[in-house]
Amino acid sequence: MPQPFAAVLRLAPDALTRPFAPDQFNFTTTDDLEPFRGVLGQERAVEALQFGVAMPRAGYNVFVMGEPGTGRFSFVQRYLKAEAKRLETPADWVYVNHFDEPREPRVLQLPPGSADAFIGDLDHLIDNLLATFPAVFEHPAYQQKKSAIDRAFNQRYDRALDVIERLSLEKDIALYRDNTNIAFTPMKDGKALDEAEFAQLPEAERERYHQDISELEERLNEELASLPQWKRESSNQLRQLNEETITLALQPVLAPLSEKYAENAGVCAYLQAMQVDLLKTVVDQLIDDNRTDAQRRQGLEDQYSPSLVVAHHANGGAPVVFEPHPTYDNLFGRIEYGTDQGALYTSYRQLRPGALHRANGGFLVLEAEKMLSEPFVWEALKRAMHSRQLKMESPLAELGRLATVTLAPQVIPLQLKVIIIGSRQLYYTLQDVDPDFQEMFRVLVDFDEDIMLADESLEQFAQLLKTRTSEEGLAPLTAAAVARLATYSARLAEHQGRLSAKIGDLFQLVSEADFIRQLAGEATTDAGHIERALRAKATRTGRVSARILDDMLAGIILIDTEGAAIGKCNGLTVLEVGDSAFGVPARISATVYPGGSGIVDIEREVNLGQPIHSKGVMILTGYLGSRYAQEFPLEISASIALEQSYGYVDGDSASLGEVCTLISALSRTPLKQCFAITGSINQFGEVQAVGGVNEKIEGFFRLCEARGLTGEQGAIIPYANIATLMLDERVLQAVRSGQFNVYAVRHVDEALSLLLGEPAGSPDEQGRFPTGSVNARVVQRLREIAEMGMEDDSKDAAEKDKPTQG
Repeated sequence: MPQPFAAVLRLAPDALTRPFAPDQFNFTTTDDLEPFRGVLGQERAVEALQFGVAMPRAGYNVFVMGEPGTGRFSFVQRYLKAEAKRLETPADWVYVNHFDEPREPRVLQLPPGSADAFIGDLDHLIDNLLATFPAVFEHPAYQQKKSAIDRAFNQRYDRALDVIERLSLEKDIALYRDNTNIAFTPMKDGKALDEAEFAQLPEAERERYHQDISELEERLNEELASLPQWKRESSNQLRQLNEETITLALQPVLAPLSEKYAENAGVCAYLQAMQVDLLKTVVDQLIDDNRTDAQRRQGLEDQYSPSLVVAHHANGGAPVVFEPHPTYDNLFGRIEYGTDQGALYTSYRQLRPGALHRANGGFLVLEAEKMLSEPFVWEALKRAMHSRQLKMESPLAELGRLATVTLAPQVIPLQLKVIIIGSRQLYYTLQDVDPDFQEMFRVLVDFDEDIMLADESLEQFAQLLKTRTSEEGLAPLTAAAVARLATYSARLAEHQGRLSAKIGDLFQLVSEADFIRQLAGEATTDAGHIERALRAKATRTGRVSARILDDMLAGIILIDTEGAAIGKCNGLTVLEVGDSAFGVPARISATVYPGGSGIVDIEREVNLGQPIHSKGVMILTGYLGSRYAQEFPLEISASIALEQSYGYVDGDSASLGEVCTLISALSRTPLKQCFAITGSINQFGEVQAVGGVNEKIEGFFRLCEARGLTGEQGAIIPYANIATLMLDERVLQAVRSGQFNVYAVRHVDEALSLLLGEPAGSPDEQGRFPTGSVNARVVQRLREIAEMGMEDDSKDAAEKDKPTQG
């Protein structure tokens, strides 16, 4: 027979959920609504992001904190792109050759949108160079001047030899010369003598010839002593002629560029340096060169064509760059290498920019978990942000692992906002372990997991669904479907007055429901499609929960749903497997016996109990002592266990069931097994809220339903959890028909009264419980155990005081 106190604690069906009805919405389908472009219920986060983006000072970079699926990433991207359009477009950058030190390429800053045009101008310049050279050296004017220089040298050389030749003829000696050698030969009667004829001459005459030839050779050396100087002067004249010719030829080629970029000092300096370098390059590469035109062009491009770093549209606004794979090279750029006969080589043309180059002057968006998992990246990013310089280098060079010639490109000034998106745990970890983090990321954008429910937020909720269905090409939703989705969202939030901010889970459900609608060949997605999608997902992920239920029904897992037992009750737990969570009843058992061990948590003793669970058990000692053992010491030994749990146990939601089980064991009073209980207690016996209450109730309900609902079965939950109830329709129907009940309790005594079927007994002004009540029996049992302990202590003391016989 129902007890009066049970009716007081029983919750009405209306308290078990907050239903959303189609008539709460003033539309037929979501096609009637305007799109929603904001972020639902995240005013604090929106204001923080607005402040972080607008704040111009250094160090005000942004960390976006929250859980995945709350819309944080899509909103940040959308907001940044909208803001960036209103900002100034940053400059373009190119790397160019540093002719004096090729290992240190120079960087040129160009007006936004002009880098491609500048590279095109240099390509056109190379075309003009190839067309100009070597054709200019084939011009008659150049050939005439070159011939004059050669002729002047030859004339000086010939005059010197003419003098020697006249002297030699006077002494009957002939002078012979070819391209490289000059020789003297004796003559007789105008005829040159060969060696045999010379040997037949008298010795005195031979000696005279030798003497004369020696003197002629000395005189020849004197006359030709200035020959190296003549060659030097001739070469200088020829080089000067070449430089004058090249300079004159370059003037019409370079003048338009110099005029076009006159206001850019860096470009002008580069063009001047290029003009100087071309004096050598033209002679080395374009004159008397056997290479093809393609090879010549490639050589000029490798030396003079700029290497693009970043180019923007002239009126494109500031860049917004998201780097999905933030490795060191992808962020900071890299220096590539080629091979030539097995040797590595590189040049300024092999510099490859990274995301920081593209985002410079705008916004860089990174995912914290991915970024921190990459080596070298976090420290390098902090260095770049602190120095405000973008340096391209290999991280292996710092470790001494790069055994080849590399480049040291000129640094680029860095000015950008970095937006990091990450979890709460990661944010607080960085705050603790990295002192630089707080200085560089002073703006926290905190995305809440729940949204307070109001008429405005409900309307925005429907508009958001309209936006999503339009963007994804899904069918419109009826008002009934939106109402069902709102109920589902409140269930995810575990609160009747809130909606879940995990929009990603909601959109996933909408997509699945739309697929079911397509299969049915219907035009709009209705509440029935949503229900079928939910059931289909529950079936896909329900193998483990179904197996556990089968084991309970088969008696493999021992759970009673009828009768009464001493020291046993049904607790409620939640298991999370993958992306599904479901409630599972678990038997809590307790045993009590005389001793001084206190309350032993078996889960803790075998290292299965996690800290919060162990804390909940330890609170029981405080509650028992303050409640029942005011007049004698608390001297008991008790063991508490969560039966048939073979994994880690955490959370203190079993402490209410544990204290009831312990009191049952102490008072030797059976507890009704038709109830399952969850709740946390404090040391005063007050019941506190717990998580996962919907799944817990539904888990016990499934077992009761499978065994047959009797009308006596029910779940006992904390009163503070009423606002979190969003129960399944099957449970609600059973409650409405009186086949299942949900009770809410504020104190341990209320839970005990339900489990015992009688009032637990309230203390009077002196703290004494009514005679015969459960609480009075607990006090009596504890007193007996304490007195047994005192008697044992007295016997031990008496034994020690007995005289011993020796």
